[in-house]
Amino acid sequence: MQVLCAELDQLAVVGTASDGEAALRLAEKLKPDLLLLDMTMPGMDGLTVARRLGKSANPPAIIFVTAHEDFAVEAFDLEAVDYVLKPVAGERLERAIDRAVNRRDHAPADREDWLREFWVPHRSELLRIEAALVERIDAERDYVRLHVGDRSYLLLQTIAGLEGRLDPAEFIRIHRSTILRRDRIRGLRHEGLGVWAAELIDGEMLRIGRTYLRKVKAMAGR
Repeated sequence: MQVLCAELDQLAVVGTASDGEAALRLAEKLKPDLLLLDMTMPGMDGLTVARRLGKSANPPAIIFVTAHEDFAVEAFDLEAVDYVLKPVAGERLERAIDRAVNRRDHAPADREDWLREFWVPHRSELLRIEAALVERIDAERDYVRLHVGDRSYLLLQTIAGLEGRLDPAEFIRIHRSTILRRDRIRGLRHEGLGVWAAELIDGEMLRIGRTYLRKVKAMAGR
């Protein structure tokens, strides 16, 4: 990893750690912009390290670099920039680093600076899509799919990272994999055994995840 990182101009390695506790100590001392973090380490695992760092005032961006495929969902729930599987190819690591740099450079200046447009690759061009036109956003691994009318577009972005950049007055997350435009929701339906669904204005029913139910019901004043 150090050899691969040395080949990338946008990176400067300021420290390495062999376990989770050492990683926390170094992060507190060195204040890095980015951490390349393994998932399984002696003592404290990578998810625990990421959670602890996430509570700090200015946490570093996290890219998980691991041999294990099974923790990707948990990693992106912690707003990891990327999830890179070993053995690591130089091009794959460079794409992950580019994502980290892009996220830093386009971070909102304040909580009122909500995302108003998307630039998405489409064939051989980039399309500008107003956020106001996006009706639904679905997670697809480390991508999101933006639904605009009868068309959809893939964007390299985690749903957790995107959620924090969308105006909560316009969008609401109802499931680990789904964000909806609020004005697309016709009503909420209780389906029994504590299960609720959102009914869209086109009649489609989407299940509400238990984690998000309280917030969705609060939208309806319940």
